[in-house]
Amino acid sequence: MRILTEAFFPDLPNYYGGKVRENYDLPDGRRIIISTDRISAFDRILACIPYKGQVLTQTARYWFEETADICPNHVIAYPDPAVVVGKRLDILPVEIVVRGYLAGTTGTSILTLYKNGQRTMYGMTLPDGLRDNQKLPQAIITPTSKEFDGGHDEPLTPAEIIEKGLLTQAQWETLSAYALALFARGQQKAAERGLILVDTKYEFGTDEHGNIILADEIHTPDSSRYWIANSYEEAFAKGSRPASFDKDFVRSWVVERCDPYKDAIPEIPQDLIAATSKVYIQAYEAITGLTFQPDDSGETPLARVKANLAAYLAGP
Repeated sequence: MRILTEAFFPDLPNYYGGKVRENYDLPDGRRIIISTDRISAFDRILACIPYKGQVLTQTARYWFEETADICPNHVIAYPDPAVVVGKRLDILPVEIVVRGYLAGTTGTSILTLYKNGQRTMYGMTLPDGLRDNQKLPQAIITPTSKEFDGGHDEPLTPAEIIEKGLLTQAQWETLSAYALALFARGQQKAAERGLILVDTKYEFGTDEHGNIILADEIHTPDSSRYWIANSYEEAFAKGSRPASFDKDFVRSWVVERCDPYKDAIPEIPQDLIAATSKVYIQAYEAITGLTFQPDDSGETPLARVKANLAAYLAGP
């Protein structure tokens, strides 16, 4: 299977490797971001999923283009299906999650907090009597601290964001207006595709002039929760979770066989990896309405990326 396991090029400057993406900062203020096919969970790499990097890059591309009239974004060019060249930004220290439903499983999700008895959270108060996965009267922003050193994100209120000096009042107002407008566009387009955009994560930064710019990815299967619209009413009535793009085959398989935080990860079957790749491709096509076109040019995906980055590798 064709997979992009890593993308380290010694000829590119200022390398930074994340769990999934390889980044290079060019001297002229551009950043090269290469999405590999790695899949991570439990703070470690579990496997590589064919075409995952291309799916995420191209899904984000679709949404960056669909929302360019709402908010400026970091995109400059797409030299390869798994690569975006963007403006290098100073990432703001607040992670923005917009939610349209009482859903989620993490410790900072509103459903988890609500089921633990909390009604006041993120600077707002929810009424009693809400049910799992219920649609909220309006979309809400649930900001958390963005921990760059591997620490745990913590819930924040808008007042705390200002008091702690994480953002100015003007920055918060601009950022929150952008986030809600982006989410509204996302929900609208998703509904046209028979999907529900349940919640999503945005990352913003500032450029050299202090302008707030959308960065990273937008409305991808990894940054967002989607439900299949025609499954919602029946599932909600039964108190079950609506159908979604189940990409967690690998994660679930690993959890059933070991403690992923302590044990060595068993070898993951190829049929499981292939099934996960198929779900990512199906998600891309359902979300965008486009047919996925795998780029199998080049002897290997790495060779293809290197060829497509030749102009950058050559330097100025």
